[in-house]
Amino acid sequence: MAVMTSVAIEGHVSPGFESVREVFADNFAHRHELGGACTVYHHGQKVVDIWGGVRDKQTGKPWEQNTMVIVHSATKGLAAMTLAMLHSRGRLDYDERVSTYWPEFAQNGKKTITVRQLLAHQAGLFAFDEPVDRNTIADLDQLAVVMARQAPAWPAGTRQAYHALTLGFYEGELLRRVDPAHRSIGRFFHDEIAVALGIDVYLRLPYAIPNGRLATLAPPGFVQMLRGFPPRLALDTLNHRSNIYRALVVNPGSGVYLDPLHIYARELEVPSGNAVGTARGIAHAYGVFATNGHELGLARETLELLAAPAIPPSNGFHDECLHADAQFSLGFMKPSAAVPFGGPRSFGSPGAGGAMGFADPDAGIGYAYVTSRMGTQIAGDPRDIALRDALDAALPG
Repeated sequence: MAVMTSVAIEGHVSPGFESVREVFADNFAHRHELGGACTVYHHGQKVVDIWGGVRDKQTGKPWEQNTMVIVHSATKGLAAMTLAMLHSRGRLDYDERVSTYWPEFAQNGKKTITVRQLLAHQAGLFAFDEPVDRNTIADLDQLAVVMARQAPAWPAGTRQAYHALTLGFYEGELLRRVDPAHRSIGRFFHDEIAVALGIDVYLRLPYAIPNGRLATLAPPGFVQMLRGFPPRLALDTLNHRSNIYRALVVNPGSGVYLDPLHIYARELEVPSGNAVGTARGIAHAYGVFATNGHELGLARETLELLAAPAIPPSNGFHDECLHADAQFSLGFMKPSAAVPFGGPRSFGSPGAGGAMGFADPDAGIGYAYVTSRMGTQIAGDPRDIALRDALDAALPG
């Protein structure tokens, strides 16, 4: 794998945060970075906003100030923000049954599943038994029928299994039922968060965005991917009957976002995996959630719930898809010994390949890192970890 040793780092850092820029440059020299960006908000102020490298490995075109890229499962945190806003408005109760808002959901043993259990990957709904393709997910009414018919793999609240793609689809239909305007989750995010904050982040990428603004992802080689994954997880990705294969590879599969003409699929929502945006925009949104949330009208009660510890299922935090411990709460990942980030009350979401976004309410931090070269580490990409370590060291106190 080629390593870039001399890369111009664009953007700015505030006094005291120079080490973050130094580590970002070091990522190119020693951690196989190709192109990317990192932004940090501290108590509402943008203190790091840097980018550099190449946005397209094939053409060599540079990463620019407003380059956007897909962030895979870092999308989950952005989708969770929409439900938090509805909670703040008194329209959604995390401890209410999903079927209260969506009566058809009660089919096939799902009547008692709560919103909290669903958002914590504890509903046993990590895969679809019926075929689900791009046409199905583009038709939200038809997708809702499929989801309502799906039976859970086990009783809710007993086990945890990473809902790699399905979570966002269930969140989207729940939001449509709760939102007075019955918008899709992508429309709601755009109207209520992206426009309100003036950020370049999309859960539903429009055709109006030119291809030239989009970075392409350079995926890892097959052997590199297998070496980067824990052995059991690597084997499961090849086993068509495994939980992670069913959750991630099929129905509709993690590659559903690709489009040969437009780089990423346009006007299509995969709210667990196809957000496209800038590090600047993602960090700005998390920065609002990390402070008082006034720009989005967030209630203190909501922010306190997001910062609270995750509640484990009865069998503990061991994940039946990932074969490792992970903690989730209200649609976000929470820091843990297995996946540490920020402080103990932080909440966010990493994405396959290296992207990361999170809020740390105790430190007043909104953070985001995005990249054009996918890594393979499950518990944290070395480039992202190095940046966060530098940020932690730079923070006062």
